[in-house]
Amino acid sequence: MLYSIGSLTLDTRPFSVDDVARSAAADFATKPLMGSLPGREFMGEGDDKITLSGQLLPFKTGGLTELEVAHGFRRSGQRLPVMRGDGKMFGWFAIESIQENHSDLMRDGVGFVVKHTISLVKVGPEGGSPNIIGSILSLFGAMGR
Repeated sequence: MLYSIGSLTLDTRPFSVDDVARSAAADFATKPLMGSLPGREFMGEGDDKITLSGQLLPFKTGGLTELEVAHGFRRSGQRLPVMRGDGKMFGWFAIESIQENHSDLMRDGVGFVVKHTISLVKVGPEGGSPNIIGSILSLFGAMGR
């Protein structure tokens, strides 16, 4: 296994990936200061994005079914754990977009080679922090009664 996105496994076949890019950011609030560079206050983690690219050979090894599973995750907006093949967990991600490029079209309109790019953005797990904070605050509210 090279990567897994929820229950979807990306490996050398049938659904392969051969290029990975990751960009992560931090958010800062900028405060103007007289006679100096603007001050910056750390506000927390910014967007963390992973892009997985590869190609399928549907007529030799398959992979279109797995690509459709990825589209299903994208359409439903599911939050999915992402893990690399060495066991590193990246956290919870949602599929932001999927690009397909079919080349050398066969008689049924499917490309002999299908290049794909899956773009993911980091999100909190379902039932994550906002619900926990709300639950804790409601407990304090109940104690004050």
